[in-house]
Amino acid sequence: MARQISYRWRLRELMAARGMFTVAELMPHLTERGITLSSSQVHRLVSGTPERLSLPVLATLCDILDARLPT
Repeated sequence: MARQISYRWRLRELMAARGMFTVAELMPHLTERGITLSSSQVHRLVSGTPERLSLPVLATLCDILDARLPT
């Protein structure tokens, strides 16, 4: 039997905690770290839980939002 892995996608919440409330505010942070996504791609990341996400994008979001796994 396969083990279920669950998570909560809290990008919008973490952005708000850091004073970012729009896709436009997030995009420059991505670009300056070498991540090139369209505004519609970023909007989908912010507005819902992604089905697929590259590790570079995930690592960049963690860096931007200073997100760490709980210890």
